Amino acid sequence: MSSWKRKRVGSSGGHLPSPDGTLTEVLPSAASGGGFDDPAAADVLLRLELDDPDPLSIDLHLCSAALRRSRYFAALLSDRWQRPGRGPCPGPGGAISHRLTLKVVACPGRPRDPFDAHVAVLRLLHTLDFSGAIGSVSDALEMIPVASELLFDDCIRACVRFLEAVPWTEEEEDGVHNLIPFLRREESQDLLARVLPVMVEKGDGKSVPEEMLHGLIDSATRSHPNVATIKAFVAKLLRDYPSRDSVRRVLDQAFLTSMETVKDYLGKYASPDFRVAGDNDEREAMQRLNLHAAVVNAKHLHWLVERMIELRVADTAVAEWSEQAALAADLQKTFRDDAWKNIAPGLLSLVIKSTFRVAKAVVSGTTVAPRQVRMKLVRGWLPVLNVCRDIVSPMPTGQKSVIQELEETFLSIISTLPMSDSQELLQQCLSFSTRNIDDCPHLILAFKTWFRRANRPPYDGVRP
Repeated sequence: MSSWKRKRVGSSGGHLPSPDGTLTEVLPSAASGGGFDDPAAADVLLRLELDDPDPLSIDLHLCSAALRRSRYFAALLSDRWQRPGRGPCPGPGGAISHRLTLKVVACPGRPRDPFDAHVAVLRLLHTLDFSGAIGSVSDALEMIPVASELLFDDCIRACVRFLEAVPWTEEEEDGVHNLIPFLRREESQDLLARVLPVMVEKGDGKSVPEEMLHGLIDSATRSHPNVATIKAFVAKLLRDYPSRDSVRRVLDQAFLTSMETVKDYLGKYASPDFRVAGDNDEREAMQRLNLHAAVVNAKHLHWLVERMIELRVADTAVAEWSEQAALAADLQKTFRDDAWKNIAPGLLSLVIKSTFRVAKAVVSGTTVAPRQVRMKLVRGWLPVLNVCRDIVSPMPTGQKSVIQELEETFLSIISTLPMSDSQELLQQCLSFSTRNIDDCPHLILAFKTWFRRANRPPYDGVRP
């Protein structure tokens, strides 16, 4: 907006310069303003008066023909609003036909002069130079309320077009939101389309933000070539997203889809029917494709598990992991056949790491799992762990492998179960001691804990 020099006005409210300094404004030249504030061409004297205890005002010389572009002024200047018998009022350089007063409400905290927006809109009534006057989002935000008050439709449309076309800061977006209720429906449609999602009925029940999150996760895990960087970026978006329930729903869906994909490919690889069917070369090629696809999707699944645990929304992941008896059986078949080592050597590590992350979330209390889930988790995956132990080379003494960490975690979960269940599962853990007696203090502690509990005396006649 144009800057202009303002002087404080005395209570007399005069409109011409005077020696005592009590009068109003020195405004820019009207030579290029279409008659704006030009005493020689004006037939309207408009006083802008601050609606405030401080008696501040300015007088502007304006042209009625320009003012009538505003429906407010067109009505105000029409014959039915004129006082009977009122004639022209002499003014400097011409005949002033109308003297009008317009109250201006001061906005607390606004850094600009309280009259700036009104002066800018009144100037536009004369020049119609919207592209020159609207140079920033703040210009448009300040002009729209004034243009709405004066019913200056062309100015409103120009401001809305500008706002729709340029970026906003977060503070400016709040300002746009505050203005929308004061605009007509047709005036606000373009702005609403930018800040509000289009509500479309969807059979899957996802909201628009959740649909966006789902698309981002899908891109991070499947579509984008630079997967590691995109995964880190999407992980940050998920951490910062304000609705934890939305994140939970989106991650649950992605997890279930990814888990089914892994099961499908691994099931095809482990299927005895598939192994005996077809030409040897063709069968081997298909086996490679199936196992490779299983590994790729297992990587995506592991990333999803980590995100769910990190955000403490892993209840579905833990529950589903405990129900994978068929997947566990297919993994045992796969690992007992050495062919997988040449096709997908990273599969075993992914399986153990993902299972360890799930089990660790249970032990740490990050995910509070019911007793049946804890028991099924250990019972279902302990056979897979035992098969993997026989494949992986032992670590040097004093160093822990992820397999040993999973052993310790399973033993910790077993310690949370009733005595009868822990008795059954501990006996399946004896293979943890087959390498070196010095490398299994976790197993020794687990059995000592069980025996200590088993030897406790009854409680007041209640059997332990």
